[in-house]
Amino acid sequence: MHSPLSPFAPLKPRTDVVAWSVLTDVKTRIQNRRIVPVYPAAVTALDQKTIRLQGFMMPLGPGEQQRHFLLASVPLTCAFCTPGGPESMVEVRTVKPVKYSQAAVVVEGRFHVLQNDPAGLYYRFTEAAGVK
Repeated sequence: MHSPLSPFAPLKPRTDVVAWSVLTDVKTRIQNRRIVPVYPAAVTALDQKTIRLQGFMMPLGPGEQQRHFLLASVPLTCAFCTPGGPESMVEVRTVKPVKYSQAAVVVEGRFHVLQNDPAGLYYRFTEAAGVK
C-alpha cells in the first residue's frame, strides 16, 4: 500500500478499476517450507475475469514500447528495488505494445490469480491492453 512517507501522491480513486486494497488483502501460510498466498473470496472471484487496474509500470526489458512488464501499486523509487511484495504487483503481458510511462497507467485484460507460480507472483494479466 501507499506509504505516507512516499514523495509521490497516492493514486486517485477510480470507479472503473479494481482497487489495490482488494488485491493486497492477502494472507500467507507456510506449506511444505514455502510461503503460499491465501486469497480472500473477493480476490478469487476475479480469477479469469476481464478487469481494469491502475498502477505504475516496471519494465522487464529495454525500450519505449513494452509488452511484458510489472504493474505496481506504487511508483519505483529505485531501479534495483521492488516497490512492495507480490501482493502489490501484477505481471502484464499485452497484445500490443504499451508506451512506457512514469505516470500511472490503466491496463485491462484477463486477470489470473496464481496458486503456485514458480517466480512467486500472485497475479498476472494476459491478453492485456493499455487503456487511455
